[in-house]
Amino acid sequence: MVSRSMKATALAILLIVTTAAGLAVAYPTAAAVACPSCLGFKKASGQVYVEDGMTPQRQAAALETIAMARERLRQFYGATESNPEIFVCGDDNCYRKIGGGKSRGMAVLNLALFLSPEGATVTIASHEMSHIELHIRIGLIKTFRRDVPQWFDEGVAVLVSDDDRYLKPISSPDRCLREPDGALPTTRSAWIESAASASLYAKAACRVSRWIADHGGSHAVTRLLEKIVAGESFEMGIDRLLRPCWKVTAGISSRPPPPADSVLRSRP
Repeated sequence: MVSRSMKATALAILLIVTTAAGLAVAYPTAAAVACPSCLGFKKASGQVYVEDGMTPQRQAAALETIAMARERLRQFYGATESNPEIFVCGDDNCYRKIGGGKSRGMAVLNLALFLSPEGATVTIASHEMSHIELHIRIGLIKTFRRDVPQWFDEGVAVLVSDDDRYLKPISSPDRCLREPDGALPTTRSAWIESAASASLYAKAACRVSRWIADHGGSHAVTRLLEKIVAGESFEMGIDRLLRPCWKVTAGISSRPPPPADSVLRSRP
């Protein structure tokens, strides 16, 4: 006869297994962070996990990519505050399992970064790392509230990654490929809906790159984030930093286009 204690133990095990399975199905990225091996990842080095079965050569390449992406982040921010767990998929099936969809990389709050096989590049990795760094600097609550509008978050990430899809070469007097022609989305959902069709990444990168160039470099971003942490709104903080130059309100810039001989933009 099965004792009550044995039944209780079996029920507890069943609940744990069911909960873990449900978490893996409903929130695969969270499940991967909680239990990397449950989603088919193994530790490669430090905070970096790769898909189990990845060849030693590909593992070494992934680690080199992550190191270079971290260096880009340091070049922009100076000392970094984030140290997320990073998961690198070896094939498309792995990335689909964790809910990656059509993206090449995705940041989960300030906790983790997931890269598809195509996203295991310095550009994509550093772009996603920038999101995590910004989010950890302003904190979870302000991240959830979108105290920093999405267009600014994305524009900074493009600069950190030095993404030539959305920026002219660093030798260009003005790095803008597309002029911002109005308000840019402030929420993530609005950004996702129109990012590709409206060339939003290039427009956001243009707006942020000019602002940074006009205000002494990337440390203007860290000063702005410090003001937001201290309780100022994004609009108030950026307005204080912008005076007496140009002003941004609700994503609309009144700054005129720079002259042809404007100063060289510094590399993020």
